Amino acid sequence: MEIRVYRNEKEIGEAAGKIICSLVNEKPDCVLGFATGASPVPVYEYLTEQYNEGKVSFKDITTFNLDEYCELPKNHKNSYYTFMQENLFGKIDVNPGKINFLDGNADEATESKRYARAIEESGGIDIQILGIGRNGHIAFNEPGAEFTDEAWKVTLTQSTIDANSKYFDDIPMPRHAMTMGIGSIMKSKKIILIATGHAKAEAVKNMINGPVTPLCPASILQQHKDVIIMLDEAAANLL
Repeated sequence: MEIRVYRNEKEIGEAAGKIICSLVNEKPDCVLGFATGASPVPVYEYLTEQYNEGKVSFKDITTFNLDEYCELPKNHKNSYYTFMQENLFGKIDVNPGKINFLDGNADEATESKRYARAIEESGGIDIQILGIGRNGHIAFNEPGAEFTDEAWKVTLTQSTIDANSKYFDDIPMPRHAMTMGIGSIMKSKKIILIATGHAKAEAVKNMINGPVTPLCPASILQQHKDVIIMLDEAAANLL
């Protein structure tokens, strides 16, 4: 793991964004794995800015997102599909036909195989963006008895529901999600994990300095050959 500490979220967004833009300019048809939530938003703002300034084009990339809620229409305001449209895809020249999401309302086994096959046929994910949950989860892979493999349907923990339910003011928050499994994430050629704020400090410490255990799913990243951990000073204060 390469650990980088920055002063604030904007600096992290620029640093991660530069890595992505450099790859896209070098390999226009690269494959990018995206995440949702607050952590990657500054990255998406930087990518949009660079596109608007004519410094990069995303027209040939392929994208895969980590997860999607179950029991929720694709175009619901709180779906991750909508999140990506509002924060990135609707602002750049990405080809809609090359945007890939898990279908949270499909049969779990069939959808898992479909997504794994689509990633493999694309040539594999060149850069995967990750955040980390307060309990050490990555994507929606919550602490458990073993590391997961391909995409699967997860029952969300109460801590995850508590962290996200504030966004659901019209309907109850879904209790399940389809998520890319740990095995699929680890096949990514490069991983950039972003964590900010004091609330993430304990999870960051366990991820970097703790044992590799499914009780802290992010700890598996210790075994990946090319991982950059981007932290602000608050998230790094227990290292």
